[in-house]
Amino acid sequence: METDRILFYLASALITTGIIFSLSLSVFTVLYYDYQPYHFFLRQCVVGFTGVFLMWSLSQLNPDKALHYIGFFIFFSCLIAMSIMHYLPDSFVTASGGAKRWIRLPGFSIAPVEFFKIGFVYFLAWSFARKLDEEKKPLKDEIKLILPYVGVFVLVIYLIAILQNDLGQVIVLALTLAVMAFFAGTSFKFFSLAILGSAMIFITAVLSSEHRVIRIKTWWATIQNMVLSILPEGIANVLRVEDAPEPYQISHSLNAIKHGGLIGQGLGDGLFKLGFLSEVHTDFVLAGIAEEIGAVGVIAITLAMFFIIYRIFRIASRSINRVYYLFSLGMGLLVVFSFLMNAYGITSITPIKGIAVPFLSYGGSSLLALCVGMGMVLMVSKKARLT
Repeated sequence: METDRILFYLASALITTGIIFSLSLSVFTVLYYDYQPYHFFLRQCVVGFTGVFLMWSLSQLNPDKALHYIGFFIFFSCLIAMSIMHYLPDSFVTASGGAKRWIRLPGFSIAPVEFFKIGFVYFLAWSFARKLDEEKKPLKDEIKLILPYVGVFVLVIYLIAILQNDLGQVIVLALTLAVMAFFAGTSFKFFSLAILGSAMIFITAVLSSEHRVIRIKTWWATIQNMVLSILPEGIANVLRVEDAPEPYQISHSLNAIKHGGLIGQGLGDGLFKLGFLSEVHTDFVLAGIAEEIGAVGVIAITLAMFFIIYRIFRIASRSINRVYYLFSLGMGLLVVFSFLMNAYGITSITPIKGIAVPFLSYGGSSLLALCVGMGMVLMVSKKARLT
């Protein structure tokens, strides 16, 4: 059977799009920090071409022989790396916001959490395929089956949300875990309890961190006038936040999208990337793209993204092997949740979580990890009945 070439070509096309915008959107950062003119572009080229090569190389392997070893190697090596990196000296790790997130290697840095997501999905797929089935069980038995995974996820919360101060990644993994468990055979009642428990953990994590509370207030300040205008005055007065910080990033993001209009200002001609919208080539890449190629361009990118997701879910649905089915499903969910969380964040539908846009955001670890995951899905596609 052949590899899903359409999926490979679509992913490669989006990676190429991300490389192009890494040149266009990084201009202010290059000038402000006095980097070389093509600093971000050349790095993203190297990472992008390496990622495409990895996808192609992995797709040539036999999943019956290679998938298990690759999946568990990624899972355990990244779990160990995340466990020890907090205790490494500053010369070996790079910090962001006071949290150690990157391990320094000769010539580049790597964020283990990005690769861990791929390994975690494979671990869940392998384990769920062995432990869960479609047979109806009492809720008590389902809870007993899932408890070990809860223990593993508590460790994940500690390593990522607490030590690395990265709640966004935990939310993506929590949603992926809940949906994968549901499709692996748990009941809707258990799925509802899992979502409720995840929501409680999220609220607790937000309330226990001052910067997260500020981020929520900033988001609410952006939308409160619109939301409260449709509520009774008494309720609106209770919910209104008067001392919320100015939502500069969100405001500039929305203005950039509005400024792009239908067809955009032209590639390279965006204005809000010139110091108004920081990190526009990373977390706010969709806003920068919207300003330069307009709603038409963003719709085209969104359609390509969702066609990629469709192809991944198609591979999952046509895989007889339950591990292959659940792994492909989990990879599709990672792409869905990451894309939606970023898109909702830059448009103020939800708070910003600092999640990279799959294939498009500048960043070596996130792109390489995604390419590894996509290569594993392409490997599985050879065993799926796609025709």
